[in-house]
Amino acid sequence: MTISRNTTANIQKIFKIPLTFEKKIMFRRNTLTELAINLLSRCGVSHADAKVTARVLVAAEMRNIPSHGLLRLPDYIRMLRTGRINPAGNPVITHQSPSTVTLNGDNSLGPVAASGAMDLAIEKAGEAGTGWVAVENSNHFGIAGFYAMQALEHDMIGICMTNANPLVAPTFSAEGLLGTNPLAIAIPAGNEPPVVADFATASIARGKVDMLVKQGKPIEKGFVQDEFGKISTDPSILTRGGAILPLGSSREFGSHKGYCMAAVTDILSAVLSGANFGPFVPPSVAWLPVKENLPGRGTGHFIGAMRIDAFRPADEFKSNMDHWIQTFRKARPSQGQDKVLIPGDPERAAEAINFNTGVPLLEKVKEELKELCGELNVEYPPEDN
Repeated sequence: MTISRNTTANIQKIFKIPLTFEKKIMFRRNTLTELAINLLSRCGVSHADAKVTARVLVAAEMRNIPSHGLLRLPDYIRMLRTGRINPAGNPVITHQSPSTVTLNGDNSLGPVAASGAMDLAIEKAGEAGTGWVAVENSNHFGIAGFYAMQALEHDMIGICMTNANPLVAPTFSAEGLLGTNPLAIAIPAGNEPPVVADFATASIARGKVDMLVKQGKPIEKGFVQDEFGKISTDPSILTRGGAILPLGSSREFGSHKGYCMAAVTDILSAVLSGANFGPFVPPSVAWLPVKENLPGRGTGHFIGAMRIDAFRPADEFKSNMDHWIQTFRKARPSQGQDKVLIPGDPERAAEAINFNTGVPLLEKVKEELKELCGELNVEYPPEDN
């Protein structure tokens, strides 16, 4: 896959992706994958499980979602080294029906439990038409879209959601009780690329707030509040009792809808599976306290797959999906915009660019990775110039 500078510039203009040709320090996908595998392996993780986890983190970097990429690796390593995550976790089925499974993640790395859960959902859907897996006793799993997209090659619609660190304040609340609780849906098409919607049910993902802290930048109004519920522009406020606002930010602009979306995601991910819900979700960041007397086990996910031909012939559906996508692509753009985007377009464009040019990492992230390499006796990779 080779992309010219002119083509890349056009993609950047349309999808609002920063150009990377001017950045001197880049990392190839395989280089980052190998680095993550080596670091995780030093913590007792099997090569197979380390590979799954590395693929998820690097996929986030490739798709221009660095908030869920290598930035998360130090947290995973810390929890592995302190016994918070089981490096040899072996997820097991504890309950099932013809179309459903409850999976105990055995406190494994989140990507290990979630990837296995989607495999089970696909298997169940192959037999029953749809498959649903409720996961308990898991951990942070990276980008939800990675697992939803696993279903695409099987002519299935993939659905994935999870609860997360209790850093999001419900509407009218001064304290964080819910996670950013992302939801992802991947829908196959025919000649057109699939529709992939992957988004937090909060006004901003926690990882993006972390990135602003690492860059020493303020956050715009409407994303976070202080411990009293007052709007703040300090992204580090989360470490001092602050909280992220729900999608919509305020009641006036529909935050109650974001709150409802986060609540439903929390219930399906945790209450249904037996995981910890809301404020009891075990934190994946060092500055949140670990609570005792928890109502469930670990973090929860809810993952599903739906076989298209269980509803109608797959070819007919995918042809109609092409028509749907083309209809929206042809929509008249608003003033100042180049075109109407389809869910998944920016991430696909970023992946194409980063495959060709390599992936840039934040200086702070590189510093943390270098420090980990020193502690774990892993060679830090050379940087491509």
